[in-house]
Amino acid sequence: MTTIQPAATVPPAGAAPRTGTTKQSGSAGGTTTVGSGATGAAEPAATRGRTSIADTVVVKIAGMAAREIPGVYDMGGGLSRTLGAVRDRVPGGRPNVGRGVKVEVGERQTAIDLDLVVEYGVAITDVAHDVRENVIAAVERTTGLEVVEVNVTVNDVHLPEDDDEAASSETRVA
Repeated sequence: MTTIQPAATVPPAGAAPRTGTTKQSGSAGGTTTVGSGATGAAEPAATRGRTSIADTVVVKIAGMAAREIPGVYDMGGGLSRTLGAVRDRVPGGRPNVGRGVKVEVGERQTAIDLDLVVEYGVAITDVAHDVRENVIAAVERTTGLEVVEVNVTVNDVHLPEDDDEAASSETRVA
């Protein structure tokens, strides 16, 4: 979640405004402050306060951007996908868009690791290239953080027969 927080203290008159970017730890991972504005009534309204971005925000943006690429069937390792499939079938459950995504967020930069399952027949190097480009563009555009690397691990290939086996096993029991 992106939050805009007012400055905690007001510097004395004539003091230099606070600038820079800091890393803060939060209860759900971490929070990165990407815009630490100046304080005081003389400053423009848009620069008063701080903007903080939680690590989970970067995870979700990267996950959504990776899933947009044709050829990406699913994300996450074997156990992660199994638990995700169970979670998706629970009434009221929502899909976890962050499954298969790990991030390290620093003061101004982030590194992203993705675990993918690709569809059979696609060129894995092309899919990985397209995923990298889309994830970098989405994260940098949305958060303002510089993405220093996107590591893609292909854990599995989805075969067309996998869907046929799942469909036939569901229809055996009436």
